[in-house]
Amino acid sequence: MTPSEPTPKVRQTRATAAVDVTSIPPRERFINRELSWLTFNTRVLDEARNPRHPVLERVRFLSISASNLDEFYMVRVAGLKGQVNAGVSLPSADGLLPQEQLDLINEAVRGLFKQQDDAWVELKALLHKEGIDVVGPQDLSDEDRQALEERFMEHIFPIFTPLAVDPAHPFPFIPNLGHALVLQLVRIADGEAMRALVPIPPQVQRFVRLKGAAIRFILVEDLVLMFAGALFPGFKVLQTGHFRVIRDSEMEVDEEAEDLVGSFESALKRRRRGTCIRLALAGHMPEDQVKVICDELEVSREDAFTIAGMIGQTDLKQLITDERPDLLFPPYNARFPERIRDFGGDCFAAIRQKDIVVHHPYESFDVVVQFLRQAARDPNVVSIKQTLYRTSKDSPIVKALVEAAEAGKSVTAMVELKARFDEEANIRWARDLERAGASVVFGFVNLKTHAKISLVVRREGSETRSYVHFGTGNYHTVTAKIYTDLSFFTSDPVLCRDATRVFNYMTGYAQPDSLEKLSIAPLGLRKRLLKLISDEIAFVQKGKPGTIWAKMNSIVDPEIIDALYRASQAGVKIELVVRGICGLRPGVPGLSENIRVKSIVGRFLEHSRIVCFGNGHEMPSREAKIFISSADWMPRNLDARVESFVPVENATVHQQILDQIMVVNLNDNLQSWDLRSDGQYVRESAGDHPFSAHEYFMTNPSLSGQGSAVDRAKKRVPKLVPSRL
Repeated sequence: MTPSEPTPKVRQTRATAAVDVTSIPPRERFINRELSWLTFNTRVLDEARNPRHPVLERVRFLSISASNLDEFYMVRVAGLKGQVNAGVSLPSADGLLPQEQLDLINEAVRGLFKQQDDAWVELKALLHKEGIDVVGPQDLSDEDRQALEERFMEHIFPIFTPLAVDPAHPFPFIPNLGHALVLQLVRIADGEAMRALVPIPPQVQRFVRLKGAAIRFILVEDLVLMFAGALFPGFKVLQTGHFRVIRDSEMEVDEEAEDLVGSFESALKRRRRGTCIRLALAGHMPEDQVKVICDELEVSREDAFTIAGMIGQTDLKQLITDERPDLLFPPYNARFPERIRDFGGDCFAAIRQKDIVVHHPYESFDVVVQFLRQAARDPNVVSIKQTLYRTSKDSPIVKALVEAAEAGKSVTAMVELKARFDEEANIRWARDLERAGASVVFGFVNLKTHAKISLVVRREGSETRSYVHFGTGNYHTVTAKIYTDLSFFTSDPVLCRDATRVFNYMTGYAQPDSLEKLSIAPLGLRKRLLKLISDEIAFVQKGKPGTIWAKMNSIVDPEIIDALYRASQAGVKIELVVRGICGLRPGVPGLSENIRVKSIVGRFLEHSRIVCFGNGHEMPSREAKIFISSADWMPRNLDARVESFVPVENATVHQQILDQIMVVNLNDNLQSWDLRSDGQYVRESAGDHPFSAHEYFMTNPSLSGQGSAVDRAKKRVPKLVPSRL
């Protein structure tokens, strides 16, 4: 568990004026961003212990929690260390200096590693009961050893490189996420001691499958140590160790670079050799070897974590085999939206008739691909403009854009090079598109283009009509199967004009004079959010209901949080579904007693961003103002990215998002956690009426024309209600 933080002691009576929120000390007003993220990853890890999940899915959750922690160190911890090394003393929003945050992170992570170890011990026993084993050398028969020796000499021995470490052989470079074995050896002939390293190539699978009908694996490091004599003939192994390196993966790009692609390619090469910021050590490693490794990698002892169990648990995903479908979630096949099917697959005809919202992954992302494929092949389509932040390998989205460009259509692709860890893929896509004849734009050097917009212009008779897709998630066909997101299609001329203005801003840097309906960051989104929050305060002051419902990944922006505190003080009822980081403290008397925050963590990754304002009416209401967005409420999203904030005005789509998606999420109690004012989360109790939003939407994947979620669910969930504040 992460350390609990102090809860502010704000108190007031009805007759007392509201406390000025800015007078409350930052540490009592905000939850530290980094500690909040660690509590999120603890919730992910807790799913590895959830008996409701099949055992291989529980292994997957453990692997995800380990992978998440790796990235956290590569980016967030690396950034804090950079501040410390540069002498930066700027405190975080909650008032902690960089070194104070690092100390608290180290304390929390040591506990998290212990929980991961315990989870793997439990899961390993459960896998054994199901006939899946990870064995050690002591568990092998003579027949196993003979087969493994043959496997080692044929497939592993040729690609491993033993490296002596002495004055003539300096300590080798170990890449980011790289593993290495360290051995203390003695020459049999003369007793001379030698230290050596055996780096484990990243191309080698961590788990080696044993021959036979049974599903058995052995770790590759155990296999190498079993046959170390082949790597070091004439030597005897005295001591062994195993370590894993995490390096700083932040990139520095010259903002004045004339060749942005070249600058990013150079930065990517530098990132591979980043500073080591975390060292994971196998628990049995002798202390003298630990010291040598720390010294050679220039890692302080406090950043070296001794792990009792398996290090690098992200590799546990290799155990997830389709040979045992009974140990996985039942397959789920998303439905293609009925509206498009009703028009024979003609996306444009369906959108012309009425706006469409598609709820992924319950409804298929193939509709977005079909929208672009149809545009690419339709002779009446004149142009396509597309943002690309992250996309999949062999992306059908990129292929459709290439096809359109090769067909002679005007194709503009706004490719974001700064999509972390996808930079290389995006450079490849950009070059493919340029070769096909598309205009590729890399946007702003100092802003990330995070908005998800696709704009198609089509000749229809003597006129042209535009069609636009706004998304809350990326144009990524793989993640669209596991992330909950919304796709909104419309031919509303006003939204299409606004989308055109936004593309002109991204490609030509010319700020639009005005936008009619759409709001974007960094030009006006923050201001609009603050105005919408203050409007709810004004409704309460006039004796009307004030309500805010919002769903997103993270809330850490101090100005937005303070505005929500003021709304709570005024009596606005606020319900927030925040999957990950939350810097807001809910339930503090006199400050935030009208705010409830919950997090949903389960089979699907909650990713959609939805914001609802009651507009002077009880929620859910037809009069509410509904928006979907690409932006979380973080300074980077509101000030340093191009983001979209899209109003939903069509009555059917409005009802689908508010009365169905939001109501169901607010009433989930099987995968939900409630945030307390001290920064800790408590799993909700399902009581007599267990209800899972994920299971509900899998059962009811198509939302159109089915009435409200409340009405449809009453028979199975009698106490499902619009709001529980």
